[in-house]
Amino acid sequence: MKFEQQREAKHLFSLPAGMRRFAGLAASLLAILFAAGCAVGPNYKRPEATVIPPAYAGATNEWKVAEPQANLPRGSWWEMFGDSELNRLEGDASVANQELKAALAGFEQARALVNIARAGFYPHLALTPSVTRARDSANRPINGISNGRADTFNNFIVPLDLSYELDLWGRVRRNVEAARASEQADAADVESVRLAIQAEVASDYFTLRALDAETALLKSSIEVFNKSLDLTRHRRAGGIATDLDVAQAETVLKSTEAQLPAIALQRSRIEHALAVLSGRPAASFSEPEESITAEPPIIPAGMPSELLERRPDIAAAERRMASANATIGVAKAAFFPTVKFNGLAGFQSVDAGTLFDWPSRVWAVGPSLTLPLFQGGQNRANLRSVEAGYDQSVALYRQSVLVAFAEVEDNLAAEHLLASEHLAEAAALAAARRTLAIAMNRYRAGLVTYLEVATAQNSALDLERTTVRLRGEQLVATVALIKSLGGGWQAGKQPL
Repeated sequence: MKFEQQREAKHLFSLPAGMRRFAGLAASLLAILFAAGCAVGPNYKRPEATVIPPAYAGATNEWKVAEPQANLPRGSWWEMFGDSELNRLEGDASVANQELKAALAGFEQARALVNIARAGFYPHLALTPSVTRARDSANRPINGISNGRADTFNNFIVPLDLSYELDLWGRVRRNVEAARASEQADAADVESVRLAIQAEVASDYFTLRALDAETALLKSSIEVFNKSLDLTRHRRAGGIATDLDVAQAETVLKSTEAQLPAIALQRSRIEHALAVLSGRPAASFSEPEESITAEPPIIPAGMPSELLERRPDIAAAERRMASANATIGVAKAAFFPTVKFNGLAGFQSVDAGTLFDWPSRVWAVGPSLTLPLFQGGQNRANLRSVEAGYDQSVALYRQSVLVAFAEVEDNLAAEHLLASEHLAEAAALAAARRTLAIAMNRYRAGLVTYLEVATAQNSALDLERTTVRLRGEQLVATVALIKSLGGGWQAGKQPL
């Protein structure tokens, strides 16, 4: 019984003086071991990410290898576009987005796990009062014989139990190290989710505005085509134009009107996506139509490559490597003995009335040693598992860096090529407008049929729509570049 174990523990401290001195030396040795205890397992050293390219493709600036800095402030990078409605939507998403709230809750869980791991540094105290009524066996052995008497008695006990593990091999320290690295990885995950949401809001917003501009263009063209149809009908009534001219003018008008519902459907879907990002029901969300006004910001030629270090996904992958490295130490510590100090102090009595009397006090204190002798290969298998997990985290880290390089290069190329395409389309549009004006003048002079006008109208409209779409694509590509760089390119102007 527990009471008998306490009496035996108490008896251990009623030893002759020589044995007490031996016990004192043993305790001193344990204290020295504790003070000099080292954490087993490898100390973390960040491995090489990958082969670092000398510079961005087609750029003069150089890549720089340094520590991930996902904690750098990104600021309200979307404000560089100068759109107040975009600023409002970004603010709504940062407060009400449910995916971001879930990521924040996951971070709070990680913080709590750090506190749980850190609790291993401290003694554990527990108060476990109990009341029992028991009957001993009449045939229980006492001094090797049975006394033939059964005793029934009460047992009131109010013990305060203490347990403290000496962290000789760093098991607790490595646990805390792993938990802290996981917490930092989760913090980077929060920033990754936040940045992804901000970028998605901006991309959807600019796509919406491009669709609004395209809708306005179609409506304006429909008004012009209506006037052209009326003109053609009047000319037909005067015998100048033919029924074919009227039919061609009507075809241009109706085909343009038929394109409005498809654009409205696309706009509706984008609007609903913005509602979800803003944490609002789609039915109650409405964004008024406005033409696109923002211009793509100028990207500095000497954009510093160290901005890649601000990418939160890279920071999270690097911190998960550190956590996996620390778990190797935890697994290795399982091969070594576990030393604990156990203590008990309290009161025990067969009568509740004398429970808290001084003679009812009990105490016991002493160390315990657990040495793993045979675990069926469990510890070795666990060590192989965590070492493989570390190798996996290294590969994932290097993959995230490679993906980051590719995304930056993709978006830089998109910025350059879309800008060139937009200039070429603008020049083509100017030529198409001149062609349309010439064709209309020739038609009014009776030199050509309406077919030439209809062809010029279709060409000009297609080029105008392409130009509007390209402007939207430029803005979306800029947002993608900002995201791939971790949130902007003004790192040198932001405080640490």
